[in-house]
Amino acid sequence: MKIPICAAAGLLSCVLPCATEEAPAPATKEADSPRWKLTTGWYHFSNNTDAGDFNLRYSWKEAGNFWIGYYLPDTPDSDQVRGGWDTQILLGPLRVMPSLQVASGSFLGGSLGVETGETWFVGAGYGRTNLRPYVNLNFDPNDSYSINAGYRWTNGASASVLWVQDIRLNPDQKHLHLVYRSPLPKGRRLTMDVLLKTGRVEGTTIYRLGASVTYDWPRYFVRMAYDPHANFAPEDMWRLSVGLRF
Repeated sequence: MKIPICAAAGLLSCVLPCATEEAPAPATKEADSPRWKLTTGWYHFSNNTDAGDFNLRYSWKEAGNFWIGYYLPDTPDSDQVRGGWDTQILLGPLRVMPSLQVASGSFLGGSLGVETGETWFVGAGYGRTNLRPYVNLNFDPNDSYSINAGYRWTNGASASVLWVQDIRLNPDQKHLHLVYRSPLPKGRRLTMDVLLKTGRVEGTTIYRLGASVTYDWPRYFVRMAYDPHANFAPEDMWRLSVGLRF
């Protein structure tokens, strides 16, 4: 079984770095900061099928992040090669965050996010694609708009809320994320994300809770996530991700 194919623009990775996508490494001296990140993910679905993905990202200070990935499901001939770019541009009090994605099968997508504020912050984002087949590994509705708000403490902890809603193909599909991130001793960090999702699945409106927990070391991280009705399909999904920064 493969993850349901849909249009996606990688919205969360651009619009809200403090939400559900992979967190950056805990702060280190710039000379020692890792430029590369290798992530492997394993997905297990409630119909006893599995899938995996492999991603390699390079962070170039002057130009942003560049990544390439490969998605490999149980289903034959359903794999997909993927790539993309994202960055953050400071314009006065605004942080502008564009992203672009490409994938085999002629997929093209992009998103744009804007955020402002330091202690208290607010933001919004918008994603758009060419509607060619794309395996949505963000799991939030895409071709969407989003709004977010939160608070950052002086010790580096933060709490935020994120609303994502499909505005193109399935406007009933909505996600609400509550995210808390806290620094820990020795450069470690804990991130918790609780998800409330609502939308129609096979003609029935569902209201379900999901969650993910990420534990970061300075060079490694591990994440466990549960997503009910992943991509608003009948199957529930568990995901285990592990990564290395170097």
